[in-house]
Amino acid sequence: MVTIAICDDEKILCAELERTLTGILTQQKTKYKIDIFYSSQELCQSMGDGTHFDLIFLDIEFAKHELNGVEVGKLIRDIHQNHISSIVYISWEKKYSMQLFELRPMNFLIKPLSHAKIEHCVKTFLKVSGLLSGTFTYKKGHDIFKLPIKDIIYLENRERKVVVHLTGGRAEEFYGSLKDMFDEQLSKYDFLFIHASYAVNYDYITVVKFNQLLLTDRETPLPISPNRRNAVRQHYMEIMKKRGSN
Repeated sequence: MVTIAICDDEKILCAELERTLTGILTQQKTKYKIDIFYSSQELCQSMGDGTHFDLIFLDIEFAKHELNGVEVGKLIRDIHQNHISSIVYISWEKKYSMQLFELRPMNFLIKPLSHAKIEHCVKTFLKVSGLLSGTFTYKKGHDIFKLPIKDIIYLENRERKVVVHLTGGRAEEFYGSLKDMFDEQLSKYDFLFIHASYAVNYDYITVVKFNQLLLTDRETPLPISPNRRNAVRQHYMEIMKKRGSN
């Protein structure tokens, strides 16, 4: 899931940008969460409380008593030491472009914002973050197959085979090592290795219990190995915090 912040004191612009982002992300079949802030102080407070945003659309001009967008960017990069969040600055003026260089913004858009420019920003972000082209690769004999990461609910180790359980009740299986698949491909996509026999996609977890997980569209829970319980809960909380979930 992509977590997005829109920070601008123009409420109409925020509403229009939110609608545009909703349409683009829905079309890309990407899960998302959008938070809107009408002042830089509100955004700084939220991030100061530990909320993480993957993508931030940030205005530059705010009221005189507030931090401007450049100062917020410095707070994000220098104080919070956040070099991961992608920042897209938005403004009516071009004069700020050189001031933004050291903050490494993903883009700088001049108002009024066009659908095409917003879509370009979103697709660039998804591509860079791996969400647009994230695929899981496996072999059957001499053939190589690919599956979209977003369609994988969990993987199961069944004797010498790995079974990939997909959305829509589909499943694929092949010979291989689940641990190798996790280490080489899945760990960077927020999968949890809960058991020697199971690796689970965070996006499909509905309930985390002491010794098991409940998943979307699956009545039977998956067990968490006793020796992995602490690590699984810690990893789950780290992902949740990173994404800004409650």
